[in-house]
Amino acid sequence: MSSFERFIGIDYSGAQTPTASLKGLRIYLADRALPPEEVLPPPSPRKYWTRRGIAEWLVARLTEDVPTLVGIDHGFSFPLRYFEVHHLAPDWPTFLDGFQRHWPTDEDHTYVDFVRDGLRGSGADRAGNTRWRRLTEERAGSAKTGGVSHVE
Repeated sequence: MSSFERFIGIDYSGAQTPTASLKGLRIYLADRALPPEEVLPPPSPRKYWTRRGIAEWLVARLTEDVPTLVGIDHGFSFPLRYFEVHHLAPDWPTFLDGFQRHWPTDEDHTYVDFVRDGLRGSGADRAGNTRWRRLTEERAGSAKTGGVSHVE
């Protein structure tokens, strides 16, 4: 018997800005009685979800009193080698604080490419190596990503 009543799956793209409407951002919702269905973004001139919109929608769902399991197609952290090279404690708050400081892609009008090109943030100071792998990737024998490849 599952402890969860609701299941959310999110196809996530970190491209562009937090307010960019992107085809690669999708939400699917299911519960014990119904199969997954796509959740469309709120009515607006935008056709697709934005990263910020997904975050706000997810916060609203998770404040409801419904045990919910969320799966997001997104690598939340980097390989341990990233932490070692940059002398970071391998913990979630350290990772998030440092990443946001160097890669401020949560700011309005800040594209990932602005950080890559050195126009915003200091992404070059926290770059990685495409050969570094997370433990799951090492065990799986490969890595596939659509994200920021030079820091993964």
